[in-house]
Amino acid sequence: MNAAVTTERKTIGHWIGGEAVRGTSGRSGPVYNPATGEQTGEVDFATVEEIDRAVATAKAAASEWRTWSLSKRADLFFRIYQLVDDRRDDLARALTAEHGKVLSDAHGEVQRGIEVIEYVCGIPTLLKGGFSEQAATGIDVYSIRQPLGVVAGITPFNFPVMVPMWMWAPAIACGNAFILKPSEKDPSASLLTAEILKEAGLPDGVFNVIQGDKVAVDRLLENPDIAAISFVGSTPIARYVYENGTKQGKRVQALGGAKNHMVVLPDADIDMAADAAVSAGYGSAGERCMAISVVVVVGEAADALVSAIEERLPSVKVGDGMDPSSEMGPLVTREHRDKVASYLDSGPEQGAKLVADGRETSPNGNGFFLGASLLDNVTPEMDAYRDEIFGPVLSVVRVDSYNEALNLVNENPYGNGVAIFTRDGGVARQFQFEVNVGMVGVNVPIPVPVAYYSFGGWKSSLFGDRHIYGPEGIDFYTRTKAVTSRWPDPKTSRVDLGFPQTR
Repeated sequence: MNAAVTTERKTIGHWIGGEAVRGTSGRSGPVYNPATGEQTGEVDFATVEEIDRAVATAKAAASEWRTWSLSKRADLFFRIYQLVDDRRDDLARALTAEHGKVLSDAHGEVQRGIEVIEYVCGIPTLLKGGFSEQAATGIDVYSIRQPLGVVAGITPFNFPVMVPMWMWAPAIACGNAFILKPSEKDPSASLLTAEILKEAGLPDGVFNVIQGDKVAVDRLLENPDIAAISFVGSTPIARYVYENGTKQGKRVQALGGAKNHMVVLPDADIDMAADAAVSAGYGSAGERCMAISVVVVVGEAADALVSAIEERLPSVKVGDGMDPSSEMGPLVTREHRDKVASYLDSGPEQGAKLVADGRETSPNGNGFFLGASLLDNVTPEMDAYRDEIFGPVLSVVRVDSYNEALNLVNENPYGNGVAIFTRDGGVARQFQFEVNVGMVGVNVPIPVPVAYYSFGGWKSSLFGDRHIYGPEGIDFYTRTKAVTSRWPDPKTSRVDLGFPQTR
């Protein structure tokens, strides 16, 4: 009789004060390998007391960390940059094992995070203030940037390495201590990150990881020693985090959902546009906030573009993300896969044409797979257009004019990213001037800004007034102090009780 083969499940805990610690709540959540459907681990959910302990640890560490000179901080971040670069394959494999995205996507995610670390290696320059000598007679005025203290980041499942780097790198470089609450769906990369930071020489307590669910989110919003919260996730939760965080007097940047459009004009290069639609619509299985989910085709270009996209879909190899030949992996959970697949039923029921059904091209087995799917003749009233599907379902909306396409984008409640494909520079310039979206691509389907700009959308895609990373990230994690100074004349000194004059 053969014994059943079982795989030992790992337990994923917290990171507090420079060491991994097990949770004590008795509550946990399952962690899966999305390619096989197998549960590979359990993640501990923190208690309120554990969260408060992490905050107290961070607060104690922050008081010392903020005294480090800018040159010492820069030296440390150069070491962090090198170690993360050395461990990029480990990070990529850790996130693929729990998220499911293919290794090429995972490596791309790590690279975009590394770029932000590289940016903050210049923290001495980024924190420069201003100085006005002789603003009034004998008086100088200058401004300085100072850290907030303890800040926290609540990050999504779809980028478990990159989005945390977008937060903790500028936050810590600015002199803050940081608490990360990663997604409970793929939490292991957060602990690997913590180990790398410790190895680089970051003082214990400056970076902490708290695993958890809504209990953890609510306590981070309530704890009075947390000065600021960064969030990336769905719009309803972003609104919840923003409203409850600001109610507690915290600074909040909460990035929400998206419905990104790609406008294709009649003069566009159809092959270029089709390649872009496939890569931007199905890369990372569509589980990214900058994915193109709607192609808006103007006029006579529609038939040719839909045919060109359809021709490319059979060559998109769907499979285990660890397989180097795979181009698109599974979705993160079975429940999410089933929800995304439901639009392939509701779309045709509401009048759309199902051009490609990903349910027919998925690998066999228990993994959470859905192949590249395409809906044509979608209209703004349909669920496939109104909802953020967050999966490999691309919708095509046909319009008659540029103005109709522009109005469609501007009337959408989301305003994260948009792209336009055209050979006409004047039209492209007009579009970037008129469109009400935070990030715009011209013949670029996924316009994620480079690290020395900032990332963030408009409308219901962002709650708060600061975008993430780049110059606005530095602004978010610091506050400005203005100092007005006057020194006694070395020749004489006297007390002046009069009202200060500016002339």
